[in-house]
Amino acid sequence: MKVDTAKSFLEKVIQLKQSVPYRRHKKKQAHRHDLKQFKWYAGRYPQKTAARIYEILTAAESNAEYKGLDIESCRIIHAATHHARIIKRFIPRAHGRSSPRDKHLSHVEIVIYEFPN
Repeated sequence: MKVDTAKSFLEKVIQLKQSVPYRRHKKKQAHRHDLKQFKWYAGRYPQKTAARIYEILTAAESNAEYKGLDIESCRIIHAATHHARIIKRFIPRAHGRSSPRDKHLSHVEIVIYEFPN
């Protein structure tokens, strides 16, 4: 996908105008009418995730511009997430017990490549 197309898609997701197709975890997901263009039915509006990915994509775009690449001909060729460390916390409970409250972090990588016209 081109960088400007991806940014406009993420902006629509943040504004709740376009839903994201859920292809793997689709049980008990609501059907979305706007997913007919993807030939799919289940989806949601992950606003927080879309906002973070938008920030990362903007940073990758500015890095590509700094390196002298033409932004108009750049495409996203790879995007992946990986597990990161877990920040472990505990919540105090009654009778001297406690429950874990872990914060799972993740690493996101986006690769942009300039295709010749």
